[in-house]
Amino acid sequence: MTQSAPDPRHDPVLIAEVVAGLAPAPGEVMVDGTFGAGGYSRALLAAGADVYAFDRDPDAIAEGAPLVAANDGRLHLIAERFSRMEEALAERGVGPVDGVTLDIGVSSMQLDRAERGFSFQADGPLDMRMEQDGQSAADFVNHADEAEIADVLHHLGEEPRARRVARAIVAARPITRTADLAEVVRRALGHKPHEKKDPATRTFQAIRIHVNRELEELEQGLAAAERVLAPGGRLAIVSFHSLEDRIVKRFLRERSGAMPTGSRHRPDAGAAGPSPSFEAVAKPVRAGEAELARNPRARSATLRVARRTAAAAWPVSYKGVPS
Repeated sequence: MTQSAPDPRHDPVLIAEVVAGLAPAPGEVMVDGTFGAGGYSRALLAAGADVYAFDRDPDAIAEGAPLVAANDGRLHLIAERFSRMEEALAERGVGPVDGVTLDIGVSSMQLDRAERGFSFQADGPLDMRMEQDGQSAADFVNHADEAEIADVLHHLGEEPRARRVARAIVAARPITRTADLAEVVRRALGHKPHEKKDPATRTFQAIRIHVNRELEELEQGLAAAERVLAPGGRLAIVSFHSLEDRIVKRFLRERSGAMPTGSRHRPDAGAAGPSPSFEAVAKPVRAGEAELARNPRARSATLRVARRTAAAAWPVSYKGVPS
């Protein structure tokens, strides 16, 4: 059977660069940790690889069924967080893999569907849950205390006036719609219609990351990828903001032995650490003008690629050198 046509709802960012970094070959086994609309998986399948794709969003799993059927057993779609890829692959008898890719954060599919509540571009219920289960964004803004909301906005949204926004949110409760939350934030920050960036962007980012525990998921997912990759296996990570990229950059610097070696004020804590588990860490890649014109979402994307060594995966408890 032939593969189905690319899904016009989702143009994967840096697709050519991700595929080049993963260098899939016929018969190799690749993990697409963030299936979404299947863009990366399609490209890997087209190169002849077998793909184990993960997504925690039930909509992505359901809508990926035709692609599974079109690929004669070469695509395995798994309803699971990518942080659990090691356990999920082991349950299926899959050994070390040749490549892992992760496209971090919210997908275009999720953003474009007002009923999912991820965006203020169109009004919808204040939800933001990738798994469609557990605490929603509305639960958080309506029940958390002001100090907790301010902390989330400051640390996860890098909102400089987090306390003012948190105070406004508490005063406006209950808030159940994305448009209502966006308007509360705009009023609190004195938004002017001509301003290029909507000030609600930082608040929506922070609440989404908090509700879905995205940074914890990323940290655990990187460690899981380290454990499932075979020697010589390739890792390709696309991130979309500084909080994500900082985690990926530090992970690869640490695991490749490129962390600072200390000084007379800070002894060399890394010298006796584990052997480097990654090498050939490439310089970060960003989208070119042609892709930006075609896909504006790529503007904030950063790709980092590295190759697995034969060294053992680092212990989960190992913290390395403070940054």
